[in-house]
Amino acid sequence: MRRAGRTGLTLVAIMAAGAGGLWAGQRGVALPDLSWLRAVIGVERVAAKAETPAGTGSIIYYRDPDGRQAYSMTPKETADGRAFVAVRQSEDISFETASGKTATAPGTGERKILYYRNPMGLPDTSKVPKKDSMGMDYIPVFEGDEADSGIVKVSLGRLQTTGVRTATAERIAIERKVRVPGTVAFDERRTQVVSMRVDAFIDSVSSVTTGDRVEKGDDLFHFYSKEIARAGAEYITELRSGSRPDLGSGAALQLRNLGVPEETIQAIGKDRSVPRSITYLSPSDGVVLERSATAGMMAEAGNVLFRIADTSRIWVIADVPEYDAAAIRKGAQATVRVRNLSGKAFEGTVDLIYPELQAQTRTTRVRIELPNPEGLLLSNMYAEVEIAAGEPNPVVSVPNSAVIDTGDRQIVFIDKGEGRFEPRDVALGVRGDDRTEITRGIEVGEKIVVAANFLLDAESNLNAALNTLTASEGQP
Repeated sequence: MRRAGRTGLTLVAIMAAGAGGLWAGQRGVALPDLSWLRAVIGVERVAAKAETPAGTGSIIYYRDPDGRQAYSMTPKETADGRAFVAVRQSEDISFETASGKTATAPGTGERKILYYRNPMGLPDTSKVPKKDSMGMDYIPVFEGDEADSGIVKVSLGRLQTTGVRTATAERIAIERKVRVPGTVAFDERRTQVVSMRVDAFIDSVSSVTTGDRVEKGDDLFHFYSKEIARAGAEYITELRSGSRPDLGSGAALQLRNLGVPEETIQAIGKDRSVPRSITYLSPSDGVVLERSATAGMMAEAGNVLFRIADTSRIWVIADVPEYDAAAIRKGAQATVRVRNLSGKAFEGTVDLIYPELQAQTRTTRVRIELPNPEGLLLSNMYAEVEIAAGEPNPVVSVPNSAVIDTGDRQIVFIDKGEGRFEPRDVALGVRGDDRTEITRGIEVGEKIVVAANFLLDAESNLNAALNTLTASEGQP
């Protein structure tokens, strides 16, 4: 009652002073000293402050001294130099307007604050601005933010502390190395079989055994064949008759068809005699893989007497896993290393990708052709193969660390600027040692997050979870 009386007396005094001022102004009369009125008002303010209980607890924010919708998380002054009023935890501050609607966001004038959420992503919300246990401000959630729930907003301070880094999506060729085991094998095209086309007796065999190297034209064995002797006699008869038979016709052609070397046919024409024992010469350089010829044996037509492999070029058969097979191209460069030749590497190219998949190992065989002039690579050696794979043409790609692969979906975060990041689903192509091809979802030049993107993903998942809560569960 006493406070109400004082307030009434003050109002009466102010009204009287106002009326007197109006009368004096109209008649040009000077007013008396009104310092007593200021004293009365000051006493009223002091009394009001004395009766208002002081707040307790730490300061959670600062409000405008005139009660306007203006707030600050740090000490601040108005335009005329007056300090904002500190609001402590015990003080009951309501953000509800007279109509019961949520108050507008500080400094926006239009958007309304729905609630404040924990800055560290914990499932904790507040009706009023507050700080967490580490002194970090709770983040306001404005009306309409739920429509943009996929966007992750991070303050500049948090960007520095979390280590978020970005890069630019570029159109470049992706290269990587596929490392697989392999086995050395002879080139099938360079392996020859020595056999007779007619039945023949083996008179003698040269001192050549399995594993020996031979050169083209070396003696392999000597043989006698009555069919070859008969054809040789006919050839000599043609020559003695004065005719000049062409080597491509007549008896000469018959000798050639029976497998007689050209050198032997020419020698028969020159000496006019058929040798009792004909020499069989090596058809190529190489290594003797098999020797079946034995002196005194009767060799039937088609019997394998020698098998010779040319090792100047050799194959490596590599077993490539199914998921890497699509990245390998014919003609790709390959490097082969073997354990017993430490420090030495052989360079070759992919010659063939076999059109089948091994059912037991789920691998595809890839054939690599290598030069082997020194004969260092031997058949059935184990090899370590490194094949250049990837997409030879430029494609849209990002660093490997930019892609978050959850198994069900692949996500890349796009930097929208001002601490805003958008998670975007992408489709992946070839994956290289450093970069991954993006076939859908990203354009060249877009900025993408390459570090700390797992933290952004956790924040994005939290936003999605909060937005799916009901009003009674998710909002205060």
